[in-house]
Amino acid sequence: MALVVHVLITAVAVWMTTALPGITLGDRGLGTEGPAAQVLTLLVVAVVFGIVNAVLKPVAKTLGCVLYILTLGLFGLVVNALLFWLTGWVAGRLELPFHVDGFWSAFWGAIIVTVVSSLLHGIVRRVAEPED
Repeated sequence: MALVVHVLITAVAVWMTTALPGITLGDRGLGTEGPAAQVLTLLVVAVVFGIVNAVLKPVAKTLGCVLYILTLGLFGLVVNALLFWLTGWVAGRLELPFHVDGFWSAFWGAIIVTVVSSLLHGIVRRVAEPED
């Protein structure tokens, strides 16, 4: 159940990024995607994003350990942006109508995904935990 909740939260966070210029959901604004197709696309993109993060983020953290230390963790923003950009590329290869047009779109999109998913995870944890 926790995995389903995590995918749903990530899908909502990715959906929020589509408000940014350079991140599109659907056929580049042509309006040919229905709501059901968009929700399915968001769910698949959330799963792809989770897989990309699970596989590549530990490798990037290990290889970039010195950069993380030298930049006091700010290099993590670059890594997150690159992983989000890669997710957009993989989505394109899977013929999903989700596009990330460049590094800066990916940078701001990754920040939004991080903030929104953190907030939603906090809300879900608070609701799920019984109060003493």
